[in-house]
Amino acid sequence: MVLPDDFWCRDDDERAILKQAGELADRFAARAAKHDREGSFPHENFSELAGAGYLALTVPRTYGGAGGGVFAMVLCQERLARGDGSTALGVGWHLFTLGKQAQAPSWPDALLERLFSAAARGEVLINAAVSEPATGSPSRGGRPQTAARRAPDGGWRLDGRKTFTTLAPALTHFVVSATAQGIERTASFLVPRGTPGLRVEESWDALGMRATGSHDLVLDGVVLEEGALVEPSGRDGGGAGPSGAELRGGGSAGWNLHIPAVYLGVARAAADFAVTYAAGRRPNSITGSIAELPHIEQKLGQMQRLLLPAYDFLFSLARRWDTDPAARPQFAAAMGVCKLVVMDAATTVVDLAMRVVGGAGLSRRLPLERYYRDVRPGLHNPPMEDAVLTGLARQAVRAVSPQDLASGAAGTPSAE
Repeated sequence: MVLPDDFWCRDDDERAILKQAGELADRFAARAAKHDREGSFPHENFSELAGAGYLALTVPRTYGGAGGGVFAMVLCQERLARGDGSTALGVGWHLFTLGKQAQAPSWPDALLERLFSAAARGEVLINAAVSEPATGSPSRGGRPQTAARRAPDGGWRLDGRKTFTTLAPALTHFVVSATAQGIERTASFLVPRGTPGLRVEESWDALGMRATGSHDLVLDGVVLEEGALVEPSGRDGGGAGPSGAELRGGGSAGWNLHIPAVYLGVARAAADFAVTYAAGRRPNSITGSIAELPHIEQKLGQMQRLLLPAYDFLFSLARRWDTDPAARPQFAAAMGVCKLVVMDAATTVVDLAMRVVGGAGLSRRLPLERYYRDVRPGLHNPPMEDAVLTGLARQAVRAVSPQDLASGAAGTPSAE
């Protein structure tokens, strides 16, 4: 891109974490094609993330973490995604889950202390298991069919099946949403790996993001202690995306920016590859490289035109979320808009990169076809486009004042 990677950094600390993310990304890039082709989980990547302290990026400093906010998360996640989109998308849910608890704790204090301390040592990898075959995306409000019933000897018994459980092969903790007996609404339970009755069925075989390990999670008579109920109030379990209330009132919506950050990183990788390819491609039918052809120049320029405002929107919004907590309720809806804007830019940039490279871009010997596939799942990650647009329309209509209606500003015909 025409701006340096650290253009949006404000200090040496931010440059340092960006540099570390870049070093990890470059190592992961060398393995990405193999894991993509096999649909295998990159366990070695997560071992390196733990060893580098990356899993503690959003853990508070008081527990030994880096204390990173939303800006630090999106800064690093975008860079990591340029190396391996699957790894970045997966670890993003871990950073999201810990980050929003660090910012606005809603789980028991003693539990968070244990989790944060273990995460700072690289011993915790956590994500939510909220999607189900019958409910679709939980962001649309479907009640889980996974049932939590009172166990005869106290505590809870969970039975059900979850889909799209990203990082399932490596998670140490699952945050499972269930309809709880006696509460009769969605509650969240913390289920450690190895709990009897909990198993992963390797069902993930997708077009893109093939190495996320987003398998099914089966709960068959999983018995938990009373303290495993971490969210009795019906809040999201972590992976559902922003609710309508969050888009109106703030909540944890800012942490969802890890999603557009990843897809922007994938698009940046595609654009960088296309530029390098065009500069080096010198067919004998022309003098010079194809980068000098007017129609190729236009496509390369269009990619930069799309990337720059997408980066600025994402990073500026993340920075504002961190630095102006009082204003979060006023601009939380922009979080959903940011995802749509970034995804529009990202998919278009990758399409343009394909056109620059031409038929060679379809070859599995080049990374471009993987970028082309990896950017597509972002269209189906929360928040969903129709939900964001509906919310924005309703907000705009609610903002119309009685004075505007009385004065004819709403389009009422005049008497003239």
